[in-house]
Amino acid sequence: MNAQHTHLPPGVEIIETMPAAAARIPAGAEARTVRVTLAPGDPGAPPHRHPGPLFGYVTEGEILFELEGRPPRVLKAGDAVFEPGGDVIHYQGGNNLADAQSQLVVTMFALPGTPVLTLVGAEELAARRHLRFNQP
Repeated sequence: MNAQHTHLPPGVEIIETMPAAAARIPAGAEARTVRVTLAPGDPGAPPHRHPGPLFGYVTEGEILFELEGRPPRVLKAGDAVFEPGGDVIHYQGGNNLADAQSQLVVTMFALPGTPVLTLVGAEELAARRHLRFNQP
């Protein structure tokens, strides 16, 4: 933990920090707090992108999470999540558990009126295939 975070009051925990430059919050953006609840085995939304960055954490269960250019990983309850939004494709965000619900809460920064997510079509996925993490 950084020295700047050593004097937190009891019960306060910083889960993760992110440099502001990495976030790229659009000017005029609003903050939206979104809860995503996934039934057992729910694969989540098909490949999509978000209009702006989001920060959050898994509140329950396990989420299989994959962003363009990064290997898939399993986020467990208490793990933090960051997604830059914009042009980056979010490939997976499904429930990794077949027998229990999973949930995450995120705060997304986006221009008012923009959709929470936009699906990515098959043609674009094929054109960007080289940007997806290749597993050995």
